[in-house]
Amino acid sequence: MTIDQHGDIKVQGLSLRALPKISLHDHLDGGVRPATILELAAEIGVPAPAGDARGMRRWFAEQCGSGSLTEYLKTFDLVTAVMQSEQALTRVAREFVTDLAKDGVIYGEVRWAPEQHVAGGLSLAQAVDAVQRGIEEGEDEADAAGHSIRVGQILSAMRHNDRAREVAEVAIAFRERGVVGFDIAGPEDGFPASQHRDAFDYLASEFFPVTVHAGEAAGPSSIRSALIDGRALRLGHGVRIAEDLQIIEREGDEVHVQFGDLARWVRDREIPLELSPSSNLQTGAIAAWGDELADHPFDLLYQLGFAVTVNTDNRTMSATSLTRELALLVDAFDYNLDDLEAFQFNAASAAFLPVEEREEIVEIIAEGFER
Repeated sequence: MTIDQHGDIKVQGLSLRALPKISLHDHLDGGVRPATILELAAEIGVPAPAGDARGMRRWFAEQCGSGSLTEYLKTFDLVTAVMQSEQALTRVAREFVTDLAKDGVIYGEVRWAPEQHVAGGLSLAQAVDAVQRGIEEGEDEADAAGHSIRVGQILSAMRHNDRAREVAEVAIAFRERGVVGFDIAGPEDGFPASQHRDAFDYLASEFFPVTVHAGEAAGPSSIRSALIDGRALRLGHGVRIAEDLQIIEREGDEVHVQFGDLARWVRDREIPLELSPSSNLQTGAIAAWGDELADHPFDLLYQLGFAVTVNTDNRTMSATSLTRELALLVDAFDYNLDDLEAFQFNAASAAFLPVEEREEIVEIIAEGFER
């Protein structure tokens, strides 16, 4: 891996940013530009912790580097406060998409919790419609700049609240208008998917795709509930599935592992893991293995055949991009282009799209990496 004079990261001579990428786990309120936060805050009189974008980035870094998911999530209070109008939601969504396009993303799924954006009087449906307008504007801007990108919404219900069924019904209402999936987010430990079984039963009856935050702030029992109660097709993070693996022996680069029933099920059924390396380090999700990125069980899971995907989670909070996350993995585990391509193929196969469209994305990825 090298960095040229323009700051472009290259792997085997190819620009990492220019390679086609898939983004599956990316929060709308976690990817707002710091400058936009300041402008929106000034418009509505919300005090900001810094006076310029650089200061905002420094504040996010300090707040999110504690190793606690609880502290990490507190940074969202400011961001959601400035995203309570149709205009703000549309702007943020538009900028979100154009930023993805500049990062080489060709297909993305943006998740967000509409119930957190109705304090200004919007209904859930109005909020979703405002975000969809912004997404479409961003897609058009990216296309005009020569980058084709498609972005779908994943509506998240807050797992510590009681609006999951309501959010699920809005997701179904918008399934032909940009919404591709459903999720539950927020404090994971103590709020299993089973508490929202009614919403998941409804979504299953409508054959609507579900991903569930699980295996980040809680362990295998949370993942089990996501799969059984939530009928999750993907696991949001899911990194703590590694707790259901027992390393028996190490011989050089080879690791002999005993699988628990849960880990074997997830691996054998190729249930995608939406791993977010930097975020997992910041929130303490990988604390059981260490406090450096090289300690992340990402490589162990990859080598064992799990369907690993690479994601940013919250680009602003983690000061990252998909390009940067891939570069960090290359640096930590000496991956090559074939590995990076495999991660994109995994993500394309896991996208909440019809199979024909997933196959088209796979072809675009293959062509981009061949070039």
